[in-house]
Amino acid sequence: MKGLVIHQFGDINTHRVEDFVDPIAGANDVIIDVHAIGLNFPDTLMLKGKYQMWPERPFIPGRDAAGIISSIGANVTDFKIGDRVSCQVLWGAFAEKVKAPETKVFKIPDKLNFSTAAGMVTTYNTAYVAVYERGNVQAGETVLITGASGGVGLAMIELAKAKGAIVVAGVTSKEKGQIAIAHGADHWIDLSVENLYDNLKEQVINAIGENLCDAVFDVVGGKVFDASMRCLAYRGRMVIVGFATLDISMPKGHHILLKNISIIGAPLDINFKKSINVIHTGVRTLFKLWETNQINPAVATIIPLEQITQAIETIENRSAKGKIVVTTDSIRL
Repeated sequence: MKGLVIHQFGDINTHRVEDFVDPIAGANDVIIDVHAIGLNFPDTLMLKGKYQMWPERPFIPGRDAAGIISSIGANVTDFKIGDRVSCQVLWGAFAEKVKAPETKVFKIPDKLNFSTAAGMVTTYNTAYVAVYERGNVQAGETVLITGASGGVGLAMIELAKAKGAIVVAGVTSKEKGQIAIAHGADHWIDLSVENLYDNLKEQVINAIGENLCDAVFDVVGGKVFDASMRCLAYRGRMVIVGFATLDISMPKGHHILLKNISIIGAPLDINFKKSINVIHTGVRTLFKLWETNQINPAVATIIPLEQITQAIETIENRSAKGKIVVTTDSIRL
């Protein structure tokens, strides 16, 4: 099969699509003939050796894929050959075939195409854990979402709106603000302004009033996290979803104490090990929301596998606009 193979960690443009040995299903695994692959920010870290896991090399990276099951292990009971599925794996998705444990595979609705299914896996699973499971957003609450024009940010906007919340989107340009509004945000504010620490709270007050936010969902970290903390109301919830800037958030104890603030972590991957039911409940919820048109996991760009490194570079340098999905069909043809 063809896949993006990592021989040594390094710059994204040093890696190539090449032949690699086909995966073989273990007793609890399925093999999926991949039709579409979703790209995510953690992929940029994995290729450069900056992610928290270092697979033995050579290996194929990639988390999200969708396609058709072509082989199953002896102990697999929930799937059969020919099922249309998506999966989320630790690595291995950037190829024509992927091996996935049965617990990390999800049957997709008949009308959901492979590109959309692959594009929504990590982003919407992350958003579900943050908004539904950890952030516990309720109807009528006001929430601030930073990094709101990215894949996870847009998914959180849609899920918060599905919950009946008022959503303030934190972005870095008018164009990105308009994207957030198109996905359902009620207001957008500018995270690129000078003196963000003071200015962000002023923007929030201008948008929603003096009562401030019931919850903040931060995917950025660093100075954005610090400024966002000041936008929380009494007993507000600060939900840490990620650190896109790689600047680790350091909450100040007196801020937490004075407003009785809760600091909540919302990691995705650990749920596969500790709380697998959360993942599967989330996937069922997401597919129901899609079927009832309450979320719109739109794909902005579809590119062939041969161009995957160029696409990942646009995610790294933040020039990507919307979700990028890779297709293997051009190689098959």
